[in-house]
Amino acid sequence: MRRVMIMDVFTHPIAQKYLDRSGVLHAIRVAGYAVQLAIKHDVNPDIAAKAGLLHDIGHYEWYTNGEWDYEEYMKNDIHAIKGAERAHKLLIRLGEDRQYAKEIALAILLHTDSYLPENSMKKTSLQQIVRMADEMDEEPLGKHHYRKISREEAIKKIERLDQEIERLITEYRKTV
Repeated sequence: MRRVMIMDVFTHPIAQKYLDRSGVLHAIRVAGYAVQLAIKHDVNPDIAAKAGLLHDIGHYEWYTNGEWDYEEYMKNDIHAIKGAERAHKLLIRLGEDRQYAKEIALAILLHTDSYLPENSMKKTSLQQIVRMADEMDEEPLGKHHYRKISREEAIKKIERLDQEIERLITEYRKTV
């Protein structure tokens, strides 16, 4: 049994605050893509989902004259740094395994190269998965952050994601 479910993470007030800012639907979709990719790359789907869900919780909204300013965002963004810190703290508070919390935080830290020289370091499979999952859901000019989903539909999607992860972990245990 997992220590911390995706629903525990999703419904925590800190996660809600920052997921609302960075886009709930985008976060849920990236978590789902991360699970799919985790299966293909033999990575723990639970930590992939958590990293995918929380990958953008460090976002700051860059506005100029009341309008989203994509150029300012690209020039000044460090959301992965802030997000890694927030995710790690949140996961530890929730009782997540400390090693998993660290792996998730590092995957969040390295899901974008916006502040690093391109291809400057070798990434783990989990780190690559979170980046790929994020790219699978992106829209030009950051519009993926502004898609809407109702709270009820978000809860349903998270419940299905938790059920899928439980099923995958149960199947995996049968083969070991």
